[in-house]
Amino acid sequence: MKLTFGDKIRNLREDLDLNQTKLAKKVNMTQRKISYIECNKCEPSIDDIIAFAKFFKVSADYLLGIDINIKK
Repeated sequence: MKLTFGDKIRNLREDLDLNQTKLAKKVNMTQRKISYIECNKCEPSIDDIIAFAKFFKVSADYLLGIDINIKK
């Protein structure tokens, strides 16, 4: 099963033992927005994606589920 953006954020957050409120403060969002993103009730903005990628030290491609296989 392919993980959604929200699933990835939840997993990364839980790996760091953060609750939604603590993550929200770290990435300058509200707890409600984190909840909506994790439940896939809203899509993150480009700024949100950048904030998550920087905070979790992962690529935006990973968060968005982009897998580029270059074939020659």
